[in-house]
Amino acid sequence: MKKLNIFLSLLFLIGLSFLSFHQTSEPKEAVLCHADIESARAFAEFTNQKEFRDAHSMSRTLDKTKFKGKRISFTVADGENGEAYFVKSKKKSSKYLFVFHEWWGLNDYVRNESDRYAKDLSDVNIIALDLYDGKVGTTRDEASKYMKACDPKRAASIIQGALAYIGKDAKVATVGWCFGGGWSLQSALQVDQQAVGCVMYYGMPVKDVARLKELKCDVLGIFGEKDKWINPEVAKEFEQNMKEAGKNLTVKMYGSDHAFANPSSDRYNEADAQNANKEALAFIKKSFEVQP
Repeated sequence: MKKLNIFLSLLFLIGLSFLSFHQTSEPKEAVLCHADIESARAFAEFTNQKEFRDAHSMSRTLDKTKFKGKRISFTVADGENGEAYFVKSKKKSSKYLFVFHEWWGLNDYVRNESDRYAKDLSDVNIIALDLYDGKVGTTRDEASKYMKACDPKRAASIIQGALAYIGKDAKVATVGWCFGGGWSLQSALQVDQQAVGCVMYYGMPVKDVARLKELKCDVLGIFGEKDKWINPEVAKEFEQNMKEAGKNLTVKMYGSDHAFANPSSDRYNEADAQNANKEALAFIKKSFEVQP
């Protein structure tokens, strides 16, 4: 009986430790300013252009491997749980990388990228947030529909729910592509004091200088010269706004098109993608003060 009581006590302590590590607070209500909503809506408006829709494809086959992570659910202030793909660090860690999917949704490409980061950042937890609440586009029309329907307030609420799930002492870096590139920056603003770094691949920047002044971390922006939407002019304006806001932005411009880093896209440029991914990884490691 004594051994049983000791065993039960250990189980209780382990469970208590797990809860305190993950859910230390109630999720906050998401607060979005006009500039946040404006940038999210501006990118969603691209779906009205046939050329933008046609620029996206999944014509290339991805390697089908066993994924390292699992699907998790967490409380969100608006009442509907949020979900994410979670790859736990090898050792207990308060470092987290929030990953944001493209306009397709949280698909195999995003899980593959999350697993890649988990491999390269062994002491960092990886959480790929599902801003579409389980919906994944397999055609351009579906992806266009889901991106346009994505409510910025709901997306921000999911971010706040994930932030409550990991706890107030966690340090957070963010990365995303396309639709998720914009949300990587939005998330860095939402995370506030817990943010350590933000990587955005060809995503829509927040344009309001006053809002950018609230940013608490450095940003790496990765763009393509041939991108007709998040084009060099958008990147240049972002540089000017960040400079005026007194924030650090590093821009890497590649001679490629939109979605050049996605290996399932027919616009994939392997050389540029590998270089960009190397830059992103080095930036994230530096943000977390991880040895290269």
